[in-house]
Amino acid sequence: MASVTGARVGDWVEVRPLAEIMATLDASGARDGTPFMPEMAQYAGRRFQIFKSAHKTCDPTGASELRRMADAVHLATRCDGAAHDGCQAGCLLFWKRAWLKPADGPGAREAPPAPTDDVDLGRLHAATRRVSESGELRYRCQVTEIVPATTPLPISNLRQYVEDVATGNVPPVEFVRELVRAYAKAIVRKALRLVGLGGSRAAAPRPGAAAARDAAKLDLQVGEWVKIRPAEEIVATLNQDRKNRGLVFEQEMLRHCGKTYRVRARLSRIIDEKSGKMIALANDCIALDGLACRGLDNRRRLFCPRGPLFYWREAWLERIDAPTGGAER
Repeated sequence: MASVTGARVGDWVEVRPLAEIMATLDASGARDGTPFMPEMAQYAGRRFQIFKSAHKTCDPTGASELRRMADAVHLATRCDGAAHDGCQAGCLLFWKRAWLKPADGPGAREAPPAPTDDVDLGRLHAATRRVSESGELRYRCQVTEIVPATTPLPISNLRQYVEDVATGNVPPVEFVRELVRAYAKAIVRKALRLVGLGGSRAAAPRPGAAAARDAAKLDLQVGEWVKIRPAEEIVATLNQDRKNRGLVFEQEMLRHCGKTYRVRARLSRIIDEKSGKMIALANDCIALDGLACRGLDNRRRLFCPRGPLFYWREAWLERIDAPTGGAER
């Protein structure tokens, strides 16, 4: 059974029938440590273009920066959390190449989903949960298993950057621009620390500004349009750790200030990537269409293709009418 080899961004592939995929899995429903999750069964028999090569990924535990993964790609498919009690993290799925086969295009029309009635998915569902040593329920998914499914990848390993370009993950011009930008920022930060000016990672909140902005709840709903507030207004809601009520405002999110997007989801529950515990979100948390991390503005995770969604406080957004043409601008 030949698998996809030498895959590049834009290549067409077809997800193999479930029976063939199940034959590649171990007793825990995984291949090389990466689980094939029940949420992925709906894609059997369908064709996609490769979205990204998954030759590397960031470490969700924070123990290291980057990890190397073998024989995997990302398609334009995100987990819907159906088999994980409705987790809303919307993670980009990992596809092992053995689960895919080459295709010559999209076909005359979208292929109907392959039947699953004759395939027992029981062990896949059973593998989504475990009980911790303290007796608490923990969830198991592709993200919680990244560390055992990968090996450490130091940033000094230059092969990763060759692969970033060779696989089509990063266009050459963008690669040069962002590489120079990331290292220039690192040099500037180091210089500021040497002269005693680089201690704080974010400006201190203006007295009363954050409280006033937090009080103006928008109650945003899926499909509504918002404009991301200017950087100075957002910074006013953050503490010294760049957080608003525990939610961090990532450096890369600054690139989207002033632009408009549609609300993708209101998040109320996500699985903690480190512990596997389901977290109920007490405060407003919004995901926007088309906005996910691209692995920029962090030299130690440069060009990571995992693409987790950015999470936004309503304090960082303002409701607007739908733009003409209904497109991001």
